[in-house]
Amino acid sequence: MTLKAIYPGTFDPITYGHLDIVKRAAKIFSEVTVVVMNNPRKKPFFTLNERLEMIKEATKDVENIKVDSHSGLLVQYVKEHSAKVVIRGLRALEDFEYEFEMALANREMYPELETIYLMTDLKYLFVSSSMVKEIAQFKGELNKWVPPIVEKRLIEKFQG
Repeated sequence: MTLKAIYPGTFDPITYGHLDIVKRAAKIFSEVTVVVMNNPRKKPFFTLNERLEMIKEATKDVENIKVDSHSGLLVQYVKEHSAKVVIRGLRALEDFEYEFEMALANREMYPELETIYLMTDLKYLFVSSSMVKEIAQFKGELNKWVPPIVEKRLIEKFQG
């Protein structure tokens, strides 16, 4: 039986915290699709194509990972791809309130949907995409927080 899971997010950019969740989810589910959500309310630093490329490069060694994008409601994507599980990462208490509200709304729209939360590894508890962009802006060391492809792209963006 194939058990599919969807891991949605903005991933602007993907960090080692995100990758920790991806790799752990890949051990639990037979197929995990990392879905870059195109949210018109957000102004991403990286283009959709850049984010997709970085995720594909960062996850190339994980066999059961797919990478995709979606504009619209997450439940629409989940239904269209015959999945019933959404993976969400939690770092801190602040994440929980937002995630709880989203899970309830998604379940109201799609009762078969289950949201499963994975706590990030302790060493990535404070890592966020916003934080790594700020570190990059001020030419700080990035290799602890992001994969090499992301580090390279951040440096190019801020120096270019």
